[in-house]
Amino acid sequence: MILVDSSVWIDFFNGTETTETSLLEGYLSTDTICIGDIVLAEVLQGFKSDKDYKLAKELLIELPIYQIMTPQLALVGADNYRKLRKKGVTVRKSVDNWIATFCIYNRIPLLFSDRDFKPFVEHLSLREP
Repeated sequence: MILVDSSVWIDFFNGTETTETSLLEGYLSTDTICIGDIVLAEVLQGFKSDKDYKLAKELLIELPIYQIMTPQLALVGADNYRKLRKKGVTVRKSVDNWIATFCIYNRIPLLFSDRDFKPFVEHLSLREP
């Protein structure tokens, strides 16, 4: 299973060809993709067109959807944030911390194009596909 971040989904739905969107296209045909509830909300709230929103929603709700935040993961996420801060890394968006923490904790690789996840790879063992 691979969790896909909103940064990749947004490029995918906008038709932007990147290494990550190419990987996503390949993974979609193998049923190895999942999505987090927070990522689902981030992606869907960005659609302007009702038609595009409906098509994306139909595709995304067919995927396994995981709850990113739990009380236990909130504590682990706080620890992760503090570990990175001690290394001089400031996590710019809490949502990225929660997504990375979920993936690290559950040993699920994260497909992303957002550079904010790199410190999680470098310092906290976030896996990439």
